[in-house]
Amino acid sequence: MKKRVFIISLIVLQFSHLLSFSQSFDIPTKGAGISFGNSAKFTGLRFNFSDHNIEKINGVNVTIWAPKEETFLGKTSGILVGLPLTGGGEVRGISIGGGVMASQSMHGISIGIVGAGAGGNMAGINVGGIGLGTGGSLSGINIGGVGLGSGGNMSGINIGGIGTGSGGNLSGFNVGGIGLGSGGDMVGINLAGLGMGAGGSLKGISFAGIGLGSSSDIVGIQAALVGLGAGENLKGLSVAGIGLGSGNTLAGIQVAGVGLGAGNTVSGIQIAGVGIGAPEIKGLSVALVVGGGEITGITVAPAYLQIEEDGHYTGLAVSSCTISKGTFTGVGIGIFNYTRSLKGIQFGLLNYVKDNPKSLRLLPIFNASF
Repeated sequence: MKKRVFIISLIVLQFSHLLSFSQSFDIPTKGAGISFGNSAKFTGLRFNFSDHNIEKINGVNVTIWAPKEETFLGKTSGILVGLPLTGGGEVRGISIGGGVMASQSMHGISIGIVGAGAGGNMAGINVGGIGLGTGGSLSGINIGGVGLGSGGNMSGINIGGIGTGSGGNLSGFNVGGIGLGSGGDMVGINLAGLGMGAGGSLKGISFAGIGLGSSSDIVGIQAALVGLGAGENLKGLSVAGIGLGSGNTLAGIQVAGVGLGAGNTVSGIQIAGVGIGAPEIKGLSVALVVGGGEITGITVAPAYLQIEEDGHYTGLAVSSCTISKGTFTGVGIGIFNYTRSLKGIQFGLLNYVKDNPKSLRLLPIFNASF
């Protein structure tokens, strides 16, 4: 009887120490096996009410209550389960809790019912029921029920229910329910319900419900229901419901419901519902109104075609009204054709060539250089 009382007293004494969050009851030895309490260093299966000042944990760690400040000072590896749960300077393994966090980095599987995050990098499978974020890079399969973000680069499969963003580069399969953005380059398959933007270049297959843009280049297949724009070059297949443009060049196949243009050159196949404009246009251009300084190729402008002062047109032009304030080389077909200098032929109801002798400047049906 006395032996039983002694054993019970010993157990009660051990658990009284556990409640102070400073010691633990370990089986079979201290530091390994099964631990009950706030063991600072342990390998094996560990149960604790709330963690505090932990140095290194390897194995399975189960907690119930929110950890105290400065919970983990060292490394944690294995399986961590808690509600919520805070990992150490470096956490490796499986972390599951209401909220999963690490002061430095997390590697492996991290699942937070509410959220998950790390002050440094996160790599592996990372899921936050509401939010997922890291101050460093984020790589692997990353899902945030509402938001997903990283202070550094983000790579892999990245899905945010409302928004996804990275302070650095964003690469892989990237989805933002409303918005998607990166401070650097964005590469891969990029989908946003409303808007998308990259501080660097945007490359791959990109779609946004309203608009997408880049401060640098956009390359690949890109579409937006409203607008699409690049600060530098826009290359590939580009489709916008209203307008698209670039600060430098547009190259490839461009389709816009209203208008498209570039600060320098538009080349390839361009189709717009209303207008196309650029200092230099090359290729096939189709719009109600087309205007530029140097235009080469085939132009179909049912309403109006204009070549700017001292500009040059080379190719085939079909327009109700063609006004060339420079040199027209090729064939012009329309109702009224006007050019200062002609190297070719005009067909239309009225055709005017300013360089011709006075009696031959305005002719019906056709005109040429006489």
